[in-house]
Parts: sequence; structure tokens; C-alpha cells
Amino acid sequence: MEATYKVDGMTCGGCAASVTRAVGAAAPGTTVQVDLDAKSVKVAGDHDPKRVEQAVEDAGFDFGGAVA
Repeated sequence: MEATYKVDGMTCGGCAASVTRAVGAAAPGTTVQVDLDAKSVKVAGDHDPKRVEQAVEDAGFDFGGAVA
């Protein structure tokens, strides 16, 4: 399963790294790719969207849901 989610509040490489670490820990075995310009995170592999949402919010960012 591959999905892209909107993440508001990322402004720098440090923010992107925080989101990458948080989502990677919440969805082990997946590939996590943050696009800072698009303010999004792509998760490839078996994952629970609710866990991704919680990880993003726990890292201090706003989860904007799936990108169509």
C-alpha cells in the first residue's frame, strides 16, 4: 500500500527529518519519503493511516489527511 499524506507546519530539513523518524517508527518496514515543498509525506508499504496520523501529530505537526 502506498499513500501520500498532507503535513502542515514543516518549514525546514529538521522538520522533515522529525516527520521521517516519527512515521518510520510508527510504520516499521515501510519506506517514508517527505516532500518539504509539497508539505507531504509518502508512505510505501503496509501501514495503518491512523498510526501515521498519530505519529505526525506527536512530532508536533498538523496531519492534513490523504492526498488524492
